Amino acid sequence: MSNLYAGVAIINAELVMRDHLIPNAVLLIENGVIKAFGEARKLAVPEGYEVIDAEGAYVGPGFVDIHTHSDGRVFFQEDPITASQHHLKHGTTTLLPALYFSMDTAGYVEAIRLLHDAMQKEECANIGGLYMEGPYLNPKFGCDKESNPWQGPVDKEKYQPVIDAAGDLARVWALAPERENILEFVLAAKAKNPGVAFSVAHSEASPQQVEALMPYGLKIGTHHTNATGDRPMYPECRGVCVDEAVNYNREIYAELICDSRGIHVDPYMLRLVRKVKGDDRIILISDAYACDGPIPPGYDDVFDLNFDHTGEIAGSKMTLDIACANMMKHTGASIVNVFQFASYNPARAVGFYDRGEIAVGKRADLVMVDYKMNVKKVILKGELQ
Repeated sequence: MSNLYAGVAIINAELVMRDHLIPNAVLLIENGVIKAFGEARKLAVPEGYEVIDAEGAYVGPGFVDIHTHSDGRVFFQEDPITASQHHLKHGTTTLLPALYFSMDTAGYVEAIRLLHDAMQKEECANIGGLYMEGPYLNPKFGCDKESNPWQGPVDKEKYQPVIDAAGDLARVWALAPERENILEFVLAAKAKNPGVAFSVAHSEASPQQVEALMPYGLKIGTHHTNATGDRPMYPECRGVCVDEAVNYNREIYAELICDSRGIHVDPYMLRLVRKVKGDDRIILISDAYACDGPIPPGYDDVFDLNFDHTGEIAGSKMTLDIACANMMKHTGASIVNVFQFASYNPARAVGFYDRGEIAVGKRADLVMVDYKMNVKKVILKGELQ
């Protein structure tokens, strides 16, 4: 917002609220926060305001992507400005770069330092912290698992420098509850950042092992139904494992990678998870990754996925506007629903209580989209991008 103006007024907007729409609306912004909003017939634009015409677009809270590694080409720790700006142009006003288990101790520490420095730059203003996808995941799962340097015992000498470097930047620590002595790591991470969230990830834990960590802050299921094992009781019987624990426990949010072909999560499974978890416990993530492996036969038309050198799925090339559009297609979710999945729910899961919804006093992070979720304009902290 220019210093020449007292504030910003968005007019001709279809406001996307948490559970309804406000048509033909006006939204007022002052000093980077939402000052007021309502129907145009009830709310006048004050004198001295800069006016932005939404031209009938849907105006919702900026997307909050809590799990993304890259812009689909380069990792955040390689080029944070390029990656951050790519997501911002697609409406993601808050994101958590995810740092993968393929790094050793020194690699993690250096990546954290680089991203901490990047957060001080205006071009990376949408970076809100870190999603630590590791180090202690189950080595059976995930792309590039052959390069996992954390397959040995939980070792304080190896993990403590990573915890110390991440500090309170770590909004999420993903882990496999079945790893021996994992509670030692959990307590160390929680001592450094008491408010951190834990996520079950790349795991074949039993429901009881998952639930044992819930009192310590485990409340997210990383890319639900991906990179999780099964625990059959008998050869012909389906067992219960991570996915069932995430579905059963209402307190746990379910991250979903919603690609165009329903490869990460089958559309039927997406609809089932929605029905079981409820719309207030679903989080859409991009899980964008940088990988140039060969495209397996039959996947030549898939534009929003990545593959590793073995042909295994390696995250996506998505941004959250694409994930929202896919979710609408696969499940029949409304535009109100997908903004909840991509803004409000993830913000609450990781403690961003000042954003993720249109409400007075909240940060003015907004995205304007058409009915197919094509992004028209983005506003970050009250500033048109």
